[in-house]
Amino acid sequence: MKGLDVAALFVATDGVYSGAVGVDVWGVERDARLYGGPYPVVAHPPCERWGRMWHGSTRRPHQFELGDDGGCFDAAISAVRRWGGVLEHPEGSKAWGAFGLVEPRSREGWVLADGCGGVTCSVEQGHYGHFARKKTWLYASGVELADLPDLVWGRCEQRIHPRALELHGYAKARRVGMMAMVGGKHKKRIREGTPVGFRDVLLGIARTVIRLPAQDTGQDAAHAARRDLQALRDRDI
Repeated sequence: MKGLDVAALFVATDGVYSGAVGVDVWGVERDARLYGGPYPVVAHPPCERWGRMWHGSTRRPHQFELGDDGGCFDAAISAVRRWGGVLEHPEGSKAWGAFGLVEPRSREGWVLADGCGGVTCSVEQGHYGHFARKKTWLYASGVELADLPDLVWGRCEQRIHPRALELHGYAKARRVGMMAMVGGKHKKRIREGTPVGFRDVLLGIARTVIRLPAQDTGQDAAHAARRDLQALRDRDI
């Protein structure tokens, strides 16, 4: 489609990416696992089976298997490596260990994540407009380290929900955090939502991807990335 330059994968069709200039939105009905290019991507694969409660409700322990997401994370990281871009998941995601990625630490900035040239970092979306701290891990590929943004590292300021403070006092309100006070039928969407400021950061990363059109779509993604970057360097000599 004319004017598109980034694909947003595993996102809500009517969410924060909808209507964003130049963004090809892949919601549930399109099945982002089938994405075949050609744009760099911003990927938000489902996190339920990779987080602290991957096994399901404490009332029904181990009703799910770790990583049982229908291949979504695998497809997302493959797309990031193949087409360049960035992937977002909650801090502590067990997908990092399952896919052999180095786990980032807060305040360290971008660090090498794997042998494919990917990098990772830890950042809090509260710096970019989320109502809670929302600690997040990113994985980026196809971008020169010098072109990656210097994000707002470290902890957000302390945020306490006023209703929790009223009901429980400071100590417990601080302990339960902002997320625990979100209710209603849209609570899941509110908690998982990406603020516009953070969306723009991720789109900016995807738009700095350095990639030549791949001629052999069956080749290893790591080899393709090295070849493309070397070709660019040789051209500039």
